[in-house]
Amino acid sequence: MNHFSHRTWRLILHPPGRGAWNMAVDEAILEAAGCGDASPTLRLYAWEPPCLSLGHAQPFSDVDWLALQSKGWDVVRRPTGGRAILHADELTYSVCGPLDEPRLSGGVLESYRALSEALLSALHTLNIPAEAHEKPSAALPTQAVNHPTAQIAPENALLADNGRNNPVCFEVPSSYEITVGGKKLIGSAQARRKEGVLQHGSLPLHGDLTRVVQVLAFPDEVARQAAAQRLVQRATTAEAVLGRALAWQEAAEAFVAAFERELNLSLLPGELTASEVSRARELESAKYSAQEWTQKH
Repeated sequence: MNHFSHRTWRLILHPPGRGAWNMAVDEAILEAAGCGDASPTLRLYAWEPPCLSLGHAQPFSDVDWLALQSKGWDVVRRPTGGRAILHADELTYSVCGPLDEPRLSGGVLESYRALSEALLSALHTLNIPAEAHEKPSAALPTQAVNHPTAQIAPENALLADNGRNNPVCFEVPSSYEITVGGKKLIGSAQARRKEGVLQHGSLPLHGDLTRVVQVLAFPDEVARQAAAQRLVQRATTAEAVLGRALAWQEAAEAFVAAFERELNLSLLPGELTASEVSRARELESAKYSAQEWTQKH
């Protein structure tokens, strides 16, 4: 257990939402919690309809737009780095707080390590034999945290040959990401800005992880199927590990208990403030639903 002094954070449990709204809420909480207008916050949520999310700097050309439209799925660009993820049948967590919050302070690896202990504990409570290890070869990019748009995130690209040209995320684990039997289970990404820290990540509860390759651009079907095969070999879901369905509520309860236990927190159930709702609506409309943001690069 980390030896942090006791603190009270806010807990928000949100029903499934659209991709643009989910990302707008995370950023609104980052701004409010980072500057002290709201408590540091653990938010647990889901997505409806399924949504393809792109990393902050990922080219939109990675998306098979016609395939995405035909399925009726959303697309959004995250404020954090990494590559494409299909959000469906999952529990998503986000943690937001100021840079001087001890559980988020220090370097990127320090905060990843602290939060990964809570994530691991939650999974162990659910009888999932997960692990997290530092990977010296998976160094994180370092950028100035006082820059208003500084992004610090793990290298999550799926490695095929040299890996640089593959659009799929959620396959190769970075330092302190969560694996079971060598397969990635929880993928996370982090943004550090002058106003605070945002880390969010996904626990796939069930479903076919290879659905993501159906809406990403590949040179041909051979390459698409090869990516799907690699994904099955290197990533997994909670259901595949447990051999049973894991409900969102059961997973959420395990996350809450583990964050309180491992990080010496009291999580006080709450809601977004009026100013956070207003800011989230603004961000949803002007940024996360806007083509200029989503389809850049």
